[in-house]
Amino acid sequence: MSAAVRLFKGRLSALCLRGLAPQTPGGPPVRDPVKGRRLSHSETGGGVAPLHGVRVLDLTRVLAGPFATMILGDLGAEVIKVERPGAGDDTRSWGPPFVGAESAYFLSINRNKKSICVDMKHPQGASVIKELAAVCDVLMENFLPGKLSSLGLGFDQLIRVNPRLVYCSISGYGQTGPLSQSPGYDSIASAVSGMMHITGPEDGGPVRPGVAMTDLATGLYAHGAVLAALLQRERTGGGGAHRLQPAVLTVIIIVHPGKHSTDSAAPPPLYRSNTAPPPIPQVSCLSHIAANFLNAGQEAKRWGTAHQSIVPYQGFSTRDGHIVVAAGNNTQFVRVCEVLQLKELAEDPKYKTNKLRVQHRKELLYTLSHRFLQETTADWLKQFEGSGVPVGPINNIQEVFSNPQVKHNGLIQEMKHPTAGTISVPGPAVRFSSFPPAEPTPPPVIGQHTVQVLRETLSYCDDVIDALLESSAVAQNAVS
Repeated sequence: MSAAVRLFKGRLSALCLRGLAPQTPGGPPVRDPVKGRRLSHSETGGGVAPLHGVRVLDLTRVLAGPFATMILGDLGAEVIKVERPGAGDDTRSWGPPFVGAESAYFLSINRNKKSICVDMKHPQGASVIKELAAVCDVLMENFLPGKLSSLGLGFDQLIRVNPRLVYCSISGYGQTGPLSQSPGYDSIASAVSGMMHITGPEDGGPVRPGVAMTDLATGLYAHGAVLAALLQRERTGGGGAHRLQPAVLTVIIIVHPGKHSTDSAAPPPLYRSNTAPPPIPQVSCLSHIAANFLNAGQEAKRWGTAHQSIVPYQGFSTRDGHIVVAAGNNTQFVRVCEVLQLKELAEDPKYKTNKLRVQHRKELLYTLSHRFLQETTADWLKQFEGSGVPVGPINNIQEVFSNPQVKHNGLIQEMKHPTAGTISVPGPAVRFSSFPPAEPTPPPVIGQHTVQVLRETLSYCDDVIDALLESSAVAQNAVS
């Protein structure tokens, strides 16, 4: 055994046991009643971010998990992103385009995080993760089911060191069932869920949505489930680990009630939402498409920009571009006809109700399409202004981020990255009136905060940190 390994082995019994987490603004660190465990600090009062004092251990990569943890970070949580030494998160290589050495993809979903490099297959690396789990409120991961358990880092193992841990597992097909060991990517989920089947031109083939909507929806589900679990944990007071299992293809939540002994197995789950191979969470986003089939047996088809059940509700070509018009009720349809100077359509018995307009879709759309081609998009937008009819141009991305409303809402967020320079990413969609949005921290360089987290969060002394670095259980980037 090397001197470095012996040094680490002896840490828990004799070396550098400081017993408390570093001081946090607003008060001293808080001890858990179980063995005096260090806990993240919570604080109340005006002007404080909703998740200030909540610590998240982020073992996810690619999109769904990192998107969820970025939202938690935007809301004030301390997010510790664990990456494998060397390559790190898969999306670091997903380019071009790159900004310096960083992929634009990675930069878009990893602000407000600290990056530490830990080899979880290394026994000492796994021990570091276990100690971090002991002082975190939330752990989020998206490994294949069973992988972390084989490393001693599964839910049943970590609740013994932190009975209050919210443990969120994101997977492709859920934690059990015949497909549970299959990897899940957005494009596959989009296909299997039926999303591709209903997306694309009416007379064309299936089309993948322009962004990974299944992954993004899964991230939103996961972040909401974590918030609900944290709220329930506070309401029940002290007891109860929570296991959340949002999947790209399902959402399963298992809640373990009561306090857990640190030397016994977890009790059976109080509630399990699914035991059979689960349905896809994208299915829950099919809304009326699913209801049409489940209640009326109506199979879906592709409609391009149009709507199956509302007419007119689609994009139209203009003289120089496209405009989308959404007439969701009879009054709005009449106003469309008035703006287009086609009042005879509003008076035609065939178009008096939406049901009739759907029945006579083709001939109505033929007339409307011909009229829209006669003027420019800008002309039509001006004429529809104040009409009460929802309309909008089909913008390209440059036009989106040139829009004054986008700028006014703070949806462009600039940050100074340590290696890439000034970068811009889409800002958070949510604003709170009770606290001003904090200055964001840039997406981290891989392993940028390893030593900082070991020293400040786990109170490791320099000898232990040096031993871990020497053993390659962890790695630190030169940028610090």
